[in-house]
Amino acid sequence: MELEELRASWNAFDKRLAENEIINQRIVKEMISQKTKSALDKIFHLNIYNLFVIFFIMTLVFPWIYMHTKIMAFSFVMVELVMGIGLLLEFRKVFLLSKFNMEEKKSTELMNLTLRYKKAYYDDIRWSIVMVCLVLVAFYVAELGFNESAGYEISIRILLPIGLSLGTCAFGYLVGLWQRRRHASQLKDIERGLEELKEFEKLA
Repeated sequence: MELEELRASWNAFDKRLAENEIINQRIVKEMISQKTKSALDKIFHLNIYNLFVIFFIMTLVFPWIYMHTKIMAFSFVMVELVMGIGLLLEFRKVFLLSKFNMEEKKSTELMNLTLRYKKAYYDDIRWSIVMVCLVLVAFYVAELGFNESAGYEISIRILLPIGLSLGTCAFGYLVGLWQRRRHASQLKDIERGLEELKEFEKLA
């Protein structure tokens, strides 16, 4: 009788131990999911912010400058076109991030989405730098060389807007570099979290 009671007690203890292990695994998995989702949300909000800034400049700021200065229509259309392309690139990244559903998708699907977003992000950086440099050069060539109505003269007055534009580009580059490093750190957190979630799925 004592042996049967001892065996029953041992089985009950073993069952509780197994249940506690399952609960602990769920807690750890939830913590990893929350950390991964937090990094994902930061990247998503950053892209939404970039989208809003480009849209604001494209629809309000630069049209106002065009209406109150003697910028040529060609220069205006050229800059607006480049900003429109930038807007589409941001839309693409936001769309990819919106497909991250950690409750419904498996870790392998989320990892594939991460790779697609990562490729889109670094491709956009390269193309954006090339486009901004080309449009800046083309803008000043068009305005200083062909905009006769503005009456530009090669003097110190011309150096001021050029210097301000170059300074703005330099500042934007430094901010972009800081954002890129922060972005890379958050992407690593997402990739690390998805790898850990994948290991949990193997155990399940």
